[in-house]
Amino acid sequence: MAERDGTRPVDEPGDLGELVVDLVRAGQRLAEHVADHPPAELARLGDDPLGVVAAIATQLGVQWERSREDLLAFARTRMSGDYSVDTFGFDPEFTEQFFLPMLRPLVEKWFRVEVRGLDRLPRDGSALLVANHAGALPLDALVLHSVVHDAIGRHPRVLAADLVFSTPFSHDFARRIGATVACQPDATRLLETGELVSVFPEGFKGLGKPYADRYRLRRFGRGGFVATAMRTRSPIVPVSIVGSEEIYPMITGAPALARAFGLPYLPVTPFFPWLGVLGMIPLPSKWIIEFGEPLPGDAFDPADADDPSTVFETTDRVRELVQSRLHVLLAERGNPFT
Repeated sequence: MAERDGTRPVDEPGDLGELVVDLVRAGQRLAEHVADHPPAELARLGDDPLGVVAAIATQLGVQWERSREDLLAFARTRMSGDYSVDTFGFDPEFTEQFFLPMLRPLVEKWFRVEVRGLDRLPRDGSALLVANHAGALPLDALVLHSVVHDAIGRHPRVLAADLVFSTPFSHDFARRIGATVACQPDATRLLETGELVSVFPEGFKGLGKPYADRYRLRRFGRGGFVATAMRTRSPIVPVSIVGSEEIYPMITGAPALARAFGLPYLPVTPFFPWLGVLGMIPLPSKWIIEFGEPLPGDAFDPADADDPSTVFETTDRVRELVQSRLHVLLAERGNPFT
């Protein structure tokens, strides 16, 4: 295989037989997990909705941060509308008391996320987290949010694609957990007010990569995120994520069918759509998330944001930093499932 972008190539994907063996092992792990968490006790709860929710949460390993009374009070505020959000629609209470507790079992027990370089995350002030993107669905953005918040108590405000905000349910949910449209005005407003912002410059081209191209980064857009960081003199933290590529190993994105539905791709995996809803369960790959050495914000000259060559050079540098660490982390992790 030829080298790409000045870095050593990712290992060859291996033949289909090797992939099948890995997926079978992942299926065995899923079966063992279900066997260890029988849902029979739910039948004893009768008509107690909160009891059912609490029992399901317990089965999933969710550690609720509130008592039953607090959960009732939380439900009342949701129904009455007596709660506050910021100008972007971010709802910290919903995120911290509902979303993150439900997400943590996936992060800690299913993906077994290992985090490195936490000392490189800024505890205050603006910063831009720039990460690789993969996995058919943007679970990596949610996992990154959970990891960062639990480590330093800050919410990374993810810049999401327009498609996220064109669907009623995903629009509301994304806004509530702090996401906003991936555009320069929104990114600038967040960074100017000292927020931590996360961006995945590969976009749908990264999410929709076939399994054979895993961990080979696509182009990092046009460098808009770099120009915004320069104008606001915000540090850029490269983030390398290993594990997301294996959760939904895509065989094809079914481009013709995707275009008919107005979508960038329709993921076809060894399990989906063949197993229906069960095929949407992410495989339990081992994740490693590493925060790289930041590019300091005070080294940026805001005037350089209008110089295409400087913006492109810095964009390419960030991309190379992420790609080079992916190679190292992949070699250290070994088999993605076992």
